[in-house]
Amino acid sequence: MKYLCLVYYDETKMEKLSQTEWDDLNQECIACVEGLSASGHFIDGAPLMTTDTALSLRIRNEKPLITDGPFAETKEQLAGFYMLEARDMNDALRLAQKIPPARYGTVEVRPVRELKHDNNDR
Repeated sequence: MKYLCLVYYDETKMEKLSQTEWDDLNQECIACVEGLSASGHFIDGAPLMTTDTALSLRIRNEKPLITDGPFAETKEQLAGFYMLEARDMNDALRLAQKIPPARYGTVEVRPVRELKHDNNDR
């Protein structure tokens, strides 16, 4: 089963890391992906740019409404994601514990809901 691990942290705290600390964290993330890939658990993932580069889109009355920034003002911001293959939630949580930025914020682990395709759609 697929699990999405959403990585959140407070951008203002991360901005205070030295360049060496930031580089070390990035190298840890690369090593984490290599380990998860080698064990067959890593499907996909990517870090995100900071929230000041984000736009939010909503459709209201059939018209797009675009605003600057993320949808919600929160203490922590979405920083990236890991898509993992795991047996069950316990296995996904065990794997998510290896994600280095968990030390700085939160990793939300959610099962991916598979949509059933209508056979006529092929």
